[in-house]
Amino acid sequence: MARGTIRYWAAARAAAGVEEEPYEAATLAEALHNARRGRSGDFARVLERSSFLIDGAPVGTRPHEGVALAEGAVIEVLPPFAGG
Repeated sequence: MARGTIRYWAAARAAAGVEEEPYEAATLAEALHNARRGRSGDFARVLERSSFLIDGAPVGTRPHEGVALAEGAVIEVLPPFAGG
């Protein structure tokens, strides 16, 4: 079990109601599952459309259950952005 920080950007920040929060989880899937607790369906919908970085490295299409989190890792939640 690792401890770290989840940072939310743009619409993810608005849906979460916070800029960042701590997590305790072994995988990205577990961290996101825990983050959903007690939050609205809007938050879950934003997560479904978001991409994720772990310590600056893109998760891409890897299954979240297989993305292990290291102690102190930072998860960044990036919803789709408009513009260019």
